[in-house]
Amino acid sequence: MRGLIVKEPYASWIVEGKKVWEIRKSNTKIRGEIIVISNKQALGKVEIVDVLGPFTPEELAKHEDKHLANYEFLKKYSKGKKLYAWVLKNPTKFKKPKKVIMSNGAQIWVNIRGFRE
Repeated sequence: MRGLIVKEPYASWIVEGKKVWEIRKSNTKIRGEIIVISNKQALGKVEIVDVLGPFTPEELAKHEDKHLANYEFLKKYSKGKKLYAWVLKNPTKFKKPKKVIMSNGAQIWVNIRGFRE
């Protein structure tokens, strides 16, 4: 299973169902269930069902209720590049976070073997 590395507080908001778009600088062809990881802990799971964009920070600012990032953050994060909204559904928060062993240098995706809920 794949794990997506997300900084807090965004990771918690995803597994709690408050954040339904994950903003990234690249598109992804990955669809289906993934594990949400923050601080080397699996917090829960969610499905990636679509990718929208590319967007400018100004365009994304109109959808703050979906991604929970303000315009200033989006502008700084984009560094002048277009952004994509990874559309998320069916979040599940684990009762207790689970430690994940990650390879050095992992920044976006982690391959998780033998993961059990």
